[in-house]
Amino acid sequence: MESYSPGLDGIIAVETGISFLDTQQGSILIKGHDLIELSKTAGYMDIVHLLLEDRLPDVKEKAALEEDVRRGGHLPEEILHICRLLPEHTHPMDGLRTGLSALGGFDKDIDDRSSSVNQHRVRGLIGKMPNLTVNSYRVINGLEPLAPVGTLSYSANFLYMITGKTPSSLEEEIFDRSLLLYSEHELPNSTFTARVIASTQSDIYGALTGAVASLKGNLHGGANEAVMYMLEEAKDTDGFTQLLTQKLANKEKIMGFGHRVYMKKMDPRALMMKEALKQLSDLSGDFRLYHMCEAGETVMREKKGLYPNLDYYAAPVYYMLGIPIPLYTPIFFSARTVGLCAHVIEQHSRNRLFRPRVRYTGARL
Repeated sequence: MESYSPGLDGIIAVETGISFLDTQQGSILIKGHDLIELSKTAGYMDIVHLLLEDRLPDVKEKAALEEDVRRGGHLPEEILHICRLLPEHTHPMDGLRTGLSALGGFDKDIDDRSSSVNQHRVRGLIGKMPNLTVNSYRVINGLEPLAPVGTLSYSANFLYMITGKTPSSLEEEIFDRSLLLYSEHELPNSTFTARVIASTQSDIYGALTGAVASLKGNLHGGANEAVMYMLEEAKDTDGFTQLLTQKLANKEKIMGFGHRVYMKKMDPRALMMKEALKQLSDLSGDFRLYHMCEAGETVMREKKGLYPNLDYYAAPVYYMLGIPIPLYTPIFFSARTVGLCAHVIEQHSRNRLFRPRVRYTGARL
């Protein structure tokens, strides 16, 4: 009898040199570097270079990468026209998925899976993601698209396109840190989806389109939106404590807590976003969300032995940055694009088609 693990829990499905969740050391390794330590000194473009080139960049390499990404940021007008045709109630992740899929048609070398072409392709995709993420959302909701500002950094420009105002240095730094923390995380559902699709020798756009569909679910990327809606519903610390207690009594799943890998400890990325929330609270003098989240953290730890994951503290951080809630998950995907692409490139470079078997439970002859 073949072994069976529901949800592939504990099954090693991939050998990779990209990243590893080292639960014994409590670290997230990205190409041999600790992600949390990197988040204290490096920026998103640094980790983009690390994931694509296997090393952190020097000053000239980082500048060259930023220029490549900036040049690749142009989005064909036809993509936004397609998004305009979608119904107004379309979820931003569905608009993003549609636009990303359509982008494949504009790639004249789409059938070239070589590492060198994919490397160039990924830089262009990273450049396009803020534009596609924000402006697909805007046109679906009847708003005019916002053009990127060439004088702003990647993260500052991304945040500007979302809010319509130039961010402060602290806001830029915190948003950039969130992109870095979301950039890569070993083999969650969306990354596995991308690798499964890539294993058929499908193109990178197809793999990313499948990953968008995976990430939309609230058991994966959609959790950050769900957390913020809970905080909005509760309004204050007492209300949030009562809401969580009631949900636990009703045996409802509470988003933002627990992780398949971080079973008995807090997601280290969440700690970084908790610090960012404190910084924003100090700056504004508004500690309402910070105190609510701390109270919720205590309730879940004491009653269920569960700890926050990244989405729990990323949600209020994004809220205080002025980001509309429906854009939380698309931003997650945009940040993760580089990690997903690194996995697709690795899959193509030493491919074996994924073709698992089943344990049959139906009738027999």
